[in-house]
Amino acid sequence: MGWLISFSLVLFLSVSNEMTLTVASKGQHSYADALAKSILFFEGQRSGKLPASQRMTWRKDSALQDGHYMKVDLVGGYYDAGDNVKFNFPMAFSTTMLAWSVVAFGQSMGSQLQHAQEAIRWATDYFLKSTSTPDVVYAQVGNPYGDHDCWERPEDMDTLRTVYFVTKDHPGSEVAAETAAALAASSMVFASSDPSYSKSLLQRAKEVFRFADTYRGSYNDSIGGGACPFYCDFSGYMDELVWAAAWLYKASGNQEYWDYLANNIDKLESIYYAPTEFGWDSKHAGINVLMADVSPSRSNPSGIPMLHANADKFICSVLPESPTKNVRYSPGGLLYKAEATNMQCVTAISFLLLVYAQHLSASNNVVHCGEQVVADPNRLIAFAKSQVDYILGHNPLNMSYMVGYGNKFPQRIHHRGSSLPSVDKHPKHMGCKDGTPYILTSNPNPNVLVGAVVGGPAVDDTYADSRTLFRQSEPTTYINAPLVGLLAYFNSHSMTSRYYHPNFLMDANKMTE
Repeated sequence: MGWLISFSLVLFLSVSNEMTLTVASKGQHSYADALAKSILFFEGQRSGKLPASQRMTWRKDSALQDGHYMKVDLVGGYYDAGDNVKFNFPMAFSTTMLAWSVVAFGQSMGSQLQHAQEAIRWATDYFLKSTSTPDVVYAQVGNPYGDHDCWERPEDMDTLRTVYFVTKDHPGSEVAAETAAALAASSMVFASSDPSYSKSLLQRAKEVFRFADTYRGSYNDSIGGGACPFYCDFSGYMDELVWAAAWLYKASGNQEYWDYLANNIDKLESIYYAPTEFGWDSKHAGINVLMADVSPSRSNPSGIPMLHANADKFICSVLPESPTKNVRYSPGGLLYKAEATNMQCVTAISFLLLVYAQHLSASNNVVHCGEQVVADPNRLIAFAKSQVDYILGHNPLNMSYMVGYGNKFPQRIHHRGSSLPSVDKHPKHMGCKDGTPYILTSNPNPNVLVGAVVGGPAVDDTYADSRTLFRQSEPTTYINAPLVGLLAYFNSHSMTSRYYHPNFLMDANKMTE
């Protein structure tokens, strides 16, 4: 893929004005630089009135009337990917994962901790607005069909900003519960730095969880085409309810949330349980890993053995040398689980392995995958590092899949704002179809969306770098959110393990084929 065009340093600095270009040699990476850029990406996804501190300066204010026709303020939040719709379900999951990244690895973020907190607060301020009406949760802003029919800057968009919401009569337990999880997890982030704000987030999380649990139903049915086929919930809503209860227990310590978890985990298993799945739709593996370090409760002194057993099962479903793995690997060693936006699986799953490694280390445990394979904490950490390093350029193409990191990275990402001239360069309004030539051109995107991680290469490690191949070239917030925690950890922990030989992952994969 030598024909890919790299920006020169001069061009990069002239269009981004945010970060310096870092060139990482093969096998060596600046995790500090990648961490800073992975957080900066969220500024490029902001909706609403941008603050004076905005560093992604080619982005401007957008969607300032969201919710106005409904007489509710829904300005703010994030565009989840390369379009201009605010899908609250994946936005809430991204926020939960950003918060978990800070809760677990914030001590390793250094000066980037403040920026990570700002990224979380941009979302939680919006969620406080979208849950301000009792027994109503606003679930989405923007008509996805109209939006996807246009290639238009967020600053210009004139498509319908339809507001979708769930109520007692038209429930949406998954979007409400994930919002509660995001608020609860985020309350832990601000517990020390802003106790009053933290308290507000936790209180609202409790209220929204109560609504989600009392009035059960899927938002698939309640908001119809607003959610599907874009972010349909395929795994049911019980995983979000249990996930939210787990975060509420973590944040509050209230026994009622542990009891809810204990009383409903078996229902989760009998209905939709898939302990090896994790992402914006399925929270199953995340529940098990999140709660693995929680002490047994008063009402259940032996704890919930299922949590540990299923967390182990999840680990064994991933490791390439495991006889029970249920994922594929590319020849270059990249975990491959989804045909579209596969990097969301890579970062989310790697994050869970890293967190579980901390638990195993603290409890002096290992994971047994069959009779022959024993995985200790270092093995899990090495796996996570191999995936992070693949993203940053240790792969067959020697290409970073993070925009703006390294000297070779995607130039034609599927992202409206990045691919169209900025307002600074083209002040005149650009209509719905004015952007069509820009999506079809072979020229690099004029605006560098620093830190964006794209959907990733195909299973054979090839990458076409084409805007029209959105399954590979579109970045999302839920790819970056868990990556923030991974990069924070590797920024402050050196990896010296027999497991971390560059070819270990590929060799182990071949041994089990």
